[in-house]
Amino acid sequence: MRVRCVGAIIHDAEGRLLLVQRGHPPGEGLWSIPGGRVEAGETDADAVVREVAEETGLRVVPGSLVGSVDRAGPGGAVYDIRDYRATVDGGVLHAGDDARAVRWVDAGELATLPTTDGLKETLTSWGALPRGAP
Repeated sequence: MRVRCVGAIIHDAEGRLLLVQRGHPPGEGLWSIPGGRVEAGETDADAVVREVAEETGLRVVPGSLVGSVDRAGPGGAVYDIRDYRATVDGGVLHAGDDARAVRWVDAGELATLPTTDGLKETLTSWGALPRGAP
């Protein structure tokens, strides 16, 4: 079974990347970009806006597709994840929904965090890493 999902690649004015620490499986305790399942009847853009608001408290404007990946899920499911650029349009940053924590990270901080499978490699291949101390 394929499960449609989206993610949001959001950089701030300093080039830092917005990450959430997952509060529930899959990936509980690991850091990743905000995102989740696309609900029935939702467009990818709608899902990006909803997921970012639920997990981070921020309002965003979704942008272009950066790339897509498949990840193995429980019970043989495959997560079909499409990641989009997004820009913050308001809201107050706080961990919500299934996020344990949320924060902006530079390249040096990203290198030290435990992240979901393949996140750093994928962001590298897409040229979407945060700026900052390596």
